[in-house]
Amino acid sequence: MLRRTFAGALPLAMLGLPARAQAKKVVIYTANDSTLNDLVFAAFKAETGIEVEPVAAGSGVLARRLQAEKGRPLGDIIWGISRSLLQTNKALFEPYASKNIAATPAEYRDPDNLWIGNNLHLLIVLQNTKLLPEAEAPKSWADLLDPKWKGKIAFTDPANSGSAYSTVTMLVDMWGGGDAGWKKVAGLFKNLKVLNRSSLVFQGVGNGEYPLGISLEYAGPMWAKGGAPVKVIYPSDGTFAAMEGVAVIKGGPNTDNAKVFVDYINRKDVREMILKATFRRPTRNDVDLTALPGGMPPLSQVKLVNYDEDGWTEKRTKTLEQIKDVLQDSR
Repeated sequence: MLRRTFAGALPLAMLGLPARAQAKKVVIYTANDSTLNDLVFAAFKAETGIEVEPVAAGSGVLARRLQAEKGRPLGDIIWGISRSLLQTNKALFEPYASKNIAATPAEYRDPDNLWIGNNLHLLIVLQNTKLLPEAEAPKSWADLLDPKWKGKIAFTDPANSGSAYSTVTMLVDMWGGGDAGWKKVAGLFKNLKVLNRSSLVFQGVGNGEYPLGISLEYAGPMWAKGGAPVKVIYPSDGTFAAMEGVAVIKGGPNTDNAKVFVDYINRKDVREMILKATFRRPTRNDVDLTALPGGMPPLSQVKLVNYDEDGWTEKRTKTLEQIKDVLQDSR
């Protein structure tokens, strides 16, 4: 007993063990839904032995938490937030050159390696075909302005969702920009049921609470796989491929383990596993979508619009205030 107590009190260096190796965990701030989190975190722990301590919330909520903790970070990784939020908060990230740089196009990673993209999400409309027959479904973003859809379209509060912010600002530009664009967006908000978290949108459509939802592409095949009457509408007036990524939080308690996760999450076999199970398009350029489930069309078959992501990122704070005003006026 005495010998065991004494040995337990020995400094780690005397035992020949590095101090950092003792912390076999990583704290991950994740904006992804539980299906993806559970899949990835279990597989990551099984392979590496590193325990994941997740903190799940909307991307906007996580970004605000990062900023509040910048003096003493409690997390190691932020994962599943938009390029806009990654760029806005990049001063809070530690540079790390992932092992997967070569397979990730330059447009999907920070030039200083402060973040790297994982997923590409097309901004789309979800339809519950049991509540709304396919023949009666909207075909375009403009169709959603019809007053008949009032209260029937689920959407996420852009203050809590990077993709929702991208959707609103994309539509401002698509609908003429300036006052003209904002006027049409205000008309759209009158038809929306605004929810606090992205997952509530596709759950609402999948469970039959709403006939339509403005969401992300993966939600359609994911819910259809589970037997829900859900399909994806690719708006005929065009859409945008929004990127989500991962970054190492500067000064986090488990930085070495965080870097292991960054390499893991963008590895080709892991991306294929994720697509098969959750239908996220990878940013990697060497994954063959035609050989994988989901039936997602290649980007060449989808009408994509030009979107000034950098410009809208720079004026994010001011724009969120404007969106807040529009949202309040629509109630």
